[in-house]
Amino acid sequence: MAARPGHMIKTVLLQVHSIAGLVLALLLALIALTGAIMSFEDEIVDHLNAGILHVVPREMPALMPDELVARLGAGQNFGQVSAVMLSSDPTAAVRVRFARDEQGERPNSLYVDPYDARVLGAPRGEAFFATVRKLHRWLLIPGDAKGWGRQITGVAALGLIVMLVSGLVLRWPRRVRSVKMWLKPNLGLSGRGLHRSLHAVIGTWVLPVYLVMTLTGLWYSFDWYKDGVVWLLSRPEVSAAKMQPRMSAKAPRAAARSESAQPIGFDLAWTTFRREEGDRFARALLTLPPEPGTAIRIRSWGKDSTLDTTRDEFRIDAVTGQVASAERYADKTFGEKIIANMLDIHRGAVLGWPGKLAFMIAAALMPLFSVTGILLYLSRRKLRRPAQAPLGRLVPGE
Repeated sequence: MAARPGHMIKTVLLQVHSIAGLVLALLLALIALTGAIMSFEDEIVDHLNAGILHVVPREMPALMPDELVARLGAGQNFGQVSAVMLSSDPTAAVRVRFARDEQGERPNSLYVDPYDARVLGAPRGEAFFATVRKLHRWLLIPGDAKGWGRQITGVAALGLIVMLVSGLVLRWPRRVRSVKMWLKPNLGLSGRGLHRSLHAVIGTWVLPVYLVMTLTGLWYSFDWYKDGVVWLLSRPEVSAAKMQPRMSAKAPRAAARSESAQPIGFDLAWTTFRREEGDRFARALLTLPPEPGTAIRIRSWGKDSTLDTTRDEFRIDAVTGQVASAERYADKTFGEKIIANMLDIHRGAVLGWPGKLAFMIAAALMPLFSVTGILLYLSRRKLRRPAQAPLGRLVPGE
């Protein structure tokens, strides 16, 4: 008797689901656990460094950024400053970040008193979370975003999408409208039956979260995916600007070098920014150009901003003080706001702390599926008989 089409499809899906799971189980567990660790990074770091985040306000004005950097460098050679985080809050300390050294390592940032450039301390937890982030994004493979780790995590995300879709089809219950069949695990079982129930039912709970995580995570792994999302969600002129090819690393830069023969500072760009924004901002991150040039990037967060990604971005010439570009969050379309919030969507922060908690728990559950999936695969091989149970009643791992 010829096999039914539905039977054959489920047989193929079962094989695909099992093979993908076996190949990617440990890798997905590692990526998910590191993501869970970073879920409340900001809150943890702020708590660990509560004693150095604020200063006593004074009657005297705060130092201009160039004077602050000069005083900081005069006391000790910490390295080349690459960025400073300034605040409109007179009690907030200034955070100073440094460029990578000759070995490619970035020194710890420092919190500094804005009134006299006194070093308050290096933030605790920064180095730990930086390592966890490299492991999550690039698996600690040399080259970071330019190495192979970025593509490997992207392939793992694609594999997870395949597993989610195939798993959903395989566990589709006969009573589709039964909430109990979809969402209630049978904890009265033991052994293989319990593994199967946990794998299938809890997998259904977290499936929407995993889909969001993977679809947004691919943004950071593949340029073709990022370009496609930009083309789909952005206005044509914005899409064209974002997808313009970057200048080749081999292109001559003599003109750029001549522009920055003299060290550039933050003061003129900071003065222009303050004139344009007034007191509407809460924090502003001023970043020197990573390559020869004079355009300083300023990212600013409004006083009502609750997400790290809801920010405005300016590029201001450090020599002339002219605004080269201004990209305001309020002016973006709905699709462009989705692009801007990609990271906060990825970690559930767009839903507030309950969303971050839900995404953290879902990520922390990934090892459960790795373990139960492997156990189901091994038990199926061990207990395989000539007359197998109908595939229509099987779930992922059977």
